[in-house]
Amino acid sequence: MGDQGDPEHIDKELKLKAHLLELRKRIVRIAIAVGLILGITLTFGIKEFDINGQNILMLYPDPFHNIAIQITFAMKEALIPEEVALIQIAPGQAFFAQIYIAVLIGIIFGMPIIARELSAFIAPALYPNERKSVANITLPIIGLFATGCLFAYIVVVPYVLDFLYVYGESIGVQTFLNITEFISFTMQFLVAFGVSFQLPVIMWAVSKAELVTPKFWRRNLRYAVLILIIFGALITPDGSGVTMWFISIPMLILYVAGMLIVESKLKKSPPVGPSQSPPVGPPK
Repeated sequence: MGDQGDPEHIDKELKLKAHLLELRKRIVRIAIAVGLILGITLTFGIKEFDINGQNILMLYPDPFHNIAIQITFAMKEALIPEEVALIQIAPGQAFFAQIYIAVLIGIIFGMPIIARELSAFIAPALYPNERKSVANITLPIIGLFATGCLFAYIVVVPYVLDFLYVYGESIGVQTFLNITEFISFTMQFLVAFGVSFQLPVIMWAVSKAELVTPKFWRRNLRYAVLILIIFGALITPDGSGVTMWFISIPMLILYVAGMLIVESKLKKSPPVGPSQSPPVGPPK
């Protein structure tokens, strides 16, 4: 009890409170950015306007033909065969499906703001060279996430859904797709691949923090191959042995790319030392 009046204890409490307030401020900014994008996605559509003979795509207010609904139509055309009906079996399911899409769009297009705010929060605790490294990986994080989502949408999801349709037909089952389950199924694949494509960044960050040496990844390549193949088999919905390679092969390529990047970049990086002390004081 007596420690609470100690100046050092009070200083620690004030610093903790300042960090929590800073974190709340960053989270509020992220929530506002994602919320604004979500609101636009649910209340505006994209329409082609003829302006001085030029066809220009512009936003226009129409909550019943909004961006989320337009994306749903595009997904339906691209991923669902004509003979498969997309249905809702309870009121509101179509609406909540649009919410799922709008949230994902908000996260994807809000990623620059999310990355900037998180980087700004942790920057005061980093050494100068570490702070520069965090800034340098912001764009790769966004690019890899978008690439993972596109790969899943163009390659993985169509194959998986086609396999499941054909499998159902082979036992005489007529397919009716619940819109909520279809959208959530697709979104899960997009997010999963967006996150899994961060593997090179994770490898670089772990090596940069000196938790492992740059050569660690090459020495354990054979174990990584085995782990990633097992991972691909576990998260695929069928037992064909084919779908798993749509996940395992990209992950293996990313692992090798991450390994080469770590070996080439960190050999040139100066070690972090006491002379590179992070600035003292509350975050800005």
